[in-house]
Amino acid sequence: MIFDAVADFLEQLPEGGVLIGLDIGTKTIGTAFCDAGWAFASPADLIRRSKFSKDKALLSAAIATRPTRGIVIGLPLNMDGSESPRSQSSRAFARNIADLGLPILLRDERWSTQAVERDMIAADMSRAKRAEKIDSGAAAFILQGAIDALTIG
Repeated sequence: MIFDAVADFLEQLPEGGVLIGLDIGTKTIGTAFCDAGWAFASPADLIRRSKFSKDKALLSAAIATRPTRGIVIGLPLNMDGSESPRSQSSRAFARNIADLGLPILLRDERWSTQAVERDMIAADMSRAKRAEKIDSGAAAFILQGAIDALTIG
């Protein structure tokens, strides 16, 4: 099932559990995982996009590495909160992976990449290293926002 509301997603996870966060781009999918207690999110592997079937297989393999209970996907909204073509692409991706059998939360990600890049620049990370890590960092930022919302209730 796909949810826009944190409360509805939370109903599907009464005992918590590991979540995977995704930052869906046109060329890559950044991934991140959180701990089962929903305290912190950490960047994980980057999936380089190709055919959807291959992307889905790589995502499924990543999910299989941990006892994953749910998926959080960044939803790129316009600054006024309206949906964009990229939002529709993220919704389509969610529909196409729904058969993985995990509840999916679509979470506003308007500022994720900018926030992560700002932190990387402040840490004096090189442009090349930022490019390599930005999408998984954004996935962790999105996932951290979701688990904060889930635990605050």
